[in-house]
Amino acid sequence: MSADKELARAAWLNEADTKAVMGALQADGGVARFAGGCVRNALIGEKVSDIDIATTETPERAKALLEAKGIKVVPTGIEHGTITAVTPTRHFEITTLRVDVKTDGRRADVAFTGDWLEDAKRRDFTINALYCDADGTVHDPLGGREDLKARRVRFIGDAHQRIREDYLRILRFFRFHAWYGKGDPDAQSLRACAEEREGLRKLSGERVRDELLKIAKADEAGAAFRQMAASGILAVVLPEASRLDRFEKLVAIEAQQLFVLDADPIPRLGAMLDLDADGVKALAARLKLSNKDRDRLTAMLTDKTKIVCYLSMREVRRALYLMGRDLFKDRVLLGWAEDRPGHNTFQWRALLAMADSWQKPELPLTGDMIKAAGVPEGPEIGRVRKEVEEWWIDSDFIDDEFSIIERLKAVVQATVY
Repeated sequence: MSADKELARAAWLNEADTKAVMGALQADGGVARFAGGCVRNALIGEKVSDIDIATTETPERAKALLEAKGIKVVPTGIEHGTITAVTPTRHFEITTLRVDVKTDGRRADVAFTGDWLEDAKRRDFTINALYCDADGTVHDPLGGREDLKARRVRFIGDAHQRIREDYLRILRFFRFHAWYGKGDPDAQSLRACAEEREGLRKLSGERVRDELLKIAKADEAGAAFRQMAASGILAVVLPEASRLDRFEKLVAIEAQQLFVLDADPIPRLGAMLDLDADGVKALAARLKLSNKDRDRLTAMLTDKTKIVCYLSMREVRRALYLMGRDLFKDRVLLGWAEDRPGHNTFQWRALLAMADSWQKPELPLTGDMIKAAGVPEGPEIGRVRKEVEEWWIDSDFIDDEFSIIERLKAVVQATVY
């Protein structure tokens, strides 16, 4: 293998579906190259999940070439030059080389080109302006390799201009630095982000939300959000983030104590908030959070169950039954992040382990059993069952059916119908 074909042995590059898509795109003399993240990640040994391809073929021509080989095509963004090839193993996003004709800070009008350098110059960061041929040969028109080696995230060309083309690039800068950077952020890029931060107000809640959650998932998320706060950016996109201290501790716990590989961003978001139910509702509306995520944040921030590291096994079982596993674990993580760093680590970890191994018990009491005890059909059955269930929980989920029946009889005898 020659040095210029350094990615020739990359597993994703040699997959049958990858070869089929690349072969179809180049069947009529066009040029296609892998672009951006897949090349970047392959060069530094990181996992490659999404495979993006750039091509000199127009979207319509690329679509025809793929379909001629029996490959399904979805016109996901054809007006901007992007289609998606759907294969049994992967989806490939394929984009025609392009240049920006007009931008407004949120979207761009583009024109197609055959110039690889011009296509590279319209991208955001040098480490994302990397291309690779089907044979593994890497193309680096703007010095992205050196920045990648130095773990430096840097805007292409004039940082202010790049940002004004799409203000979301401010948040992308912090995300990429959190995931791929090392040391302090590039000073010139950071200064431009701070100076252009008001442009973030032009963006939709969905786009801001997606970037914030992606940043929150990184092992270096704590530093990233601190940098965003120091540069005035966090006050624009997430002014509710008043508990960065708790957030940073939670990130450290998950990375250093729990060795989490794919962090859940919702508990991390909750850790940086100090809101009541109305506050969560307003935040969720602005960021267009799903109802599920909104309700989860509300629960973890407003639930009053006492969660401390020294809960007894009995108290843990009771809390898990009444709260459910997910809320219990969210509250444990928040509690752990409130504790002093390095203290009670074993106890907090044990609570999470107990939650993971817990199986919810079922009260062995049916409606027929309650009716047989003399309770008439109707809402009284539910009321009696609830009263027996409360006793059963207090009895640590006793599984002796005789004791449960005796309690049922006592409840029924105390009730006058």
